[in-house]
Amino acid sequence: MRALPGPVKPAAMRKVIRFLFKALVGFVGLSLLLVVLFRFLPVPVTATMLLDGNGITKDWTSLNNIDRNMVRAVIAAEDGKFCTHEGFDQEAIKKAFEQNSQGGRIRGGSTISQQTAKNVFLWQGGGYVRKGFEAWFTVLIEQVWGKRRIMEVYLNVAETGIGTYGVEAGARRYFGKPAAALTPLEAARMAAALPLPKERSVKNPRGWLARHGNTLSARIGQVRRDGLDSCVYQ
Repeated sequence: MRALPGPVKPAAMRKVIRFLFKALVGFVGLSLLLVVLFRFLPVPVTATMLLDGNGITKDWTSLNNIDRNMVRAVIAAEDGKFCTHEGFDQEAIKKAFEQNSQGGRIRGGSTISQQTAKNVFLWQGGGYVRKGFEAWFTVLIEQVWGKRRIMEVYLNVAETGIGTYGVEAGARRYFGKPAAALTPLEAARMAAALPLPKERSVKNPRGWLARHGNTLSARIGQVRRDGLDSCVYQ
């Protein structure tokens, strides 16, 4: 008979604890360093970009050179409470949990802040481990970057088409113009395609997607009137 393993020796346990402590300190230090660096520097590349077999087309652009229609369109489409929450929309998370527990199509409850944290520092896909890291980085960027920088980074790293990242590259690909010159309808169509940029047509949407883009175009005015973008343009 095989002998049962004996109890873990105290010395071995201390080594494990020290290793875990050093790993934790190293992770916290590295994550803080990256967040501080990207508060001022453009994000050069993300895991999503590196894993994209279609190549990478991107052009980092200052928020000052992105039309406000685009900012308002993504707020209308993705996160109407962007300026009032601290990184997490509790109501949206609760609704997503309730719907997902019933099965069927998975619904997301992520804010723009959460999506930015995931896009910049992590990988795509679900799982509680990644969600935990996402929450950590979301708290950090909310505290270190602030809303305006979060929006700027989001609009530069979000996938806007096959092998295309950022609204500047997307605007030039679909409309042959810079992001600074987007009309409300053009911005709305780009925002409507963001959840599934490889599958949703921006230039020639049809059916539900076309109607959704038109709805978002109308909501851009509501975002402006209600000041839902006030944290971006103070």
